[in-house]
Amino acid sequence: MNRNLIFLLFLLTVTWMSPGDVQAKKSLKLSIDKGEARIGYLDGTILVLLKGTQTWRALNPKDTLRGGDEVTVGRKSRLELILPDQSRLRFADDTHFTIFQTGDGNTQDVKVHLAVGRTWANVSKSLGIKRKFEISSDNAVAGVRGTIYRMNVNQDTSALVRVYDGEIAVSGATKPLEAPKAVGPPTKIAGPKKIAGPTKVTMEEWTVIVRSMQQISIGPDGAASKPREFSEQEDRDEWVDWNKARDAER
Repeated sequence: MNRNLIFLLFLLTVTWMSPGDVQAKKSLKLSIDKGEARIGYLDGTILVLLKGTQTWRALNPKDTLRGGDEVTVGRKSRLELILPDQSRLRFADDTHFTIFQTGDGNTQDVKVHLAVGRTWANVSKSLGIKRKFEISSDNAVAGVRGTIYRMNVNQDTSALVRVYDGEIAVSGATKPLEAPKAVGPPTKIAGPKKIAGPTKVTMEEWTVIVRSMQQISIGPDGAASKPREFSEQEDRDEWVDWNKARDAER
């Protein structure tokens, strides 16, 4: 087939494509983007384990993250994610977290689990949206809508939550059941005795409202302190100053 004939076929194909076909392709691309978190700021070494993969790789500024992705922020590194509703989530160095849901900006919930490290959330104050925005640790769940707060999770799973604007509801997190122990050789056991009936354990066992310029601490055992006020002076450090500067740029 000569070049002239190939060029003629190409022109005919383009001519037959209606504006509606082109618009449909654009709409399809936009629909794929729903539920993704894009990178707003990346500095240092950030590793990501994408859902369904088994190999960690470096996170790039043009990447997007979805539910099921796991991220580690390295030493002297920082990461900011922009969610579909324009909420911001920032993560300090030496932080490990997993995204459960990124939401779609309208109805879907946002859920992130912080295993260890520090995160700062500036949640969109969009009205008329019935959904949850939650950051959880092993011992607590902080659910918000339209506020600014941060959560620190230590190596021993203790946590600190401080609220800067608005209010949040902090609840105790459910603990996974322990795996059954291996069966050993037969041993002599004591006779039957009366035991307490089963007790339902839910996140509603304790829920505390934490308001602007208040903090709450959660111990490694999941016990929560009473909310107390904190001052800007005791709170101030380089991480806090950087986040407030980023918020002011919005």
